[in-house]
Amino acid sequence: MLVRRKKEKTGMVSTLLKSVREYKKPSMITPIFMAIEAFCECLIPFFAGLLITSIQEKGISSTDTMNLIYKYGGILLVLALFSLMSGGLAGKFAATASCGFAKNLRHDLFYRVQKFSFGNVDKFSSSSLVTRLTTDVTNVQQSYQMCLRIVIRVPLQFLFAIIMSFVTNPKLAWIFLAVVPFLALLLISIMRYVMPFFRRIFKKYDALNNSVQENVGGIRVVKAFVREEYETEKFKKAAGEVRNDFTKAEKILALNNPIMTFFINFACVVISVFAAYAIVDGNFWAAHKGFGVGQLSTLISYGIQMLSCLMMFSMIFVMLSMSLESARRITEVLNESSDIVSPENGVTEVKDGSVRFENVNFKYAKTANKFALFDIDLDIKSGETVGILGSTGSSKTTLIQLIPRLYDTTEGAVYVGGINVKDYDLDVLRREVSVVLQKNVLFSGTIKENLRWGDENATDEDIVRVCKLAQADDFIRNFPDGYDTYIEAGGTNVSGGQKQRLCIARALLRKPKVLILDDSTSAVDTKTDALIRHAFKEEIPDTTKIIIAQRVSSVEHADKILILDGGKIVACGNHAELLENSEIYREIYEAQTKSKSSETEEGGDA
Repeated sequence: MLVRRKKEKTGMVSTLLKSVREYKKPSMITPIFMAIEAFCECLIPFFAGLLITSIQEKGISSTDTMNLIYKYGGILLVLALFSLMSGGLAGKFAATASCGFAKNLRHDLFYRVQKFSFGNVDKFSSSSLVTRLTTDVTNVQQSYQMCLRIVIRVPLQFLFAIIMSFVTNPKLAWIFLAVVPFLALLLISIMRYVMPFFRRIFKKYDALNNSVQENVGGIRVVKAFVREEYETEKFKKAAGEVRNDFTKAEKILALNNPIMTFFINFACVVISVFAAYAIVDGNFWAAHKGFGVGQLSTLISYGIQMLSCLMMFSMIFVMLSMSLESARRITEVLNESSDIVSPENGVTEVKDGSVRFENVNFKYAKTANKFALFDIDLDIKSGETVGILGSTGSSKTTLIQLIPRLYDTTEGAVYVGGINVKDYDLDVLRREVSVVLQKNVLFSGTIKENLRWGDENATDEDIVRVCKLAQADDFIRNFPDGYDTYIEAGGTNVSGGQKQRLCIARALLRKPKVLILDDSTSAVDTKTDALIRHAFKEEIPDTTKIIIAQRVSSVEHADKILILDGGKIVACGNHAELLENSEIYREIYEAQTKSKSSETEEGGDA
């Protein structure tokens, strides 16, 4: 178990250090300056003790006293200046290295997330990824800076202080050394006890971020249902759990300083007692003849330095305790490999828009007991329009996500243009298979900028053409700034139907061979829906169109319509064939037709 944990920590450190890259030089220079600073600070008490001893021996009224003061004072001044300069330069280089390391770490995390497949994204919640990119990286950045400075300085200064205290008086110096094992045992015990708290804390941080994210994203729903108090209480609960665990951990960590202060001060008191006897009557503990006030002062100074080192070490310990869990969570993301990657020398051309499913079974997790899709055999010719109907949870979206390899099949194969999708270069495949997902997403920026996600080199004429196809041109021109209208993040300043039409236009701008609309006209009226379908038929007849819909009217003119139920295709045919042969399709059609008739009659009566 211990060997496995050691290997995990070693692997974690090596993974994180890969992000140092161009900041290796300041990272290596910092410890050098810290070593110089520690060495200088340890020499200062030694020379100060010599000054006191020399003055004591020669007497205050001696004519040589001022010469001694100038001599040792000059040495102390030089050492102090060297210490100050080294400390300042170490701080500068450490800040450069740690900030650069954090920048690279965030870049690497973000880049890794961009490479994730939908399966990888499902493994980490969005709130957890946000915490890892912000709080966790900040914790690791602070720890890295402390490691470059304090972690190098503290052991060196502690070692130098021990050595110099032995040089001053070997017998009395053993008192300091005897205290160290007790303090080491204390720190190890506290660390073992505190770590579980920090593991829980970061999981609760994720819950806290998730609460904020949900509330901000759904603020309109919260206000519409007057649920502000409920959301406030939910946030209070999440924040309270973080606070409680932090409080418990900090109460334990707070024991560090007083216990360490007690041990070191106790050691100083013991040394002072023995030194007093040595000075007064030449006690055995005086290792050197003539043990005096100067040596006692030097020993106490080194004791204070040791205390200072231990205090700083406790600070490092607290930070490292927190950042160890942060580092583990960051490493989880960095070590997560996408389960969908482009093959070497992948196919770089999609010949046509034909799609074929061959004995396809699919489940989201390997350990899942049930397939989300099973026994899928389907052949779609290039240029055909295919409609997909089915109840909620019938795996309609899952089916179409296999075509651009957003997920990979568990069993069987999917072919586009007669070639297995796993053999294509991913970028090529996804450029030719354009998907308007069920959840429409627009980004902050102008309408033109959003549409050019489809083709960054598209001209204004291309943009207007696809907007006309998607029936978006009219409402865009009604905006004061037209196509330069600014869209808020998530498209919150446009209606649901407008957002859907902009997303359809964006997909059309790619000029794909396969266009997939996942319930992408649900928020538009039936007239606009019909105009969009008519434009598709007239303007892009060679593009294969796969339309998931809830309304029969959206797909009744399709070349073929699939009925999905429980992850299986239970019926396939055109509108007339399904009315005759499929009870499910007939029930959907009749229910929607009667609904329309009722609405018309009510309107007439009114």
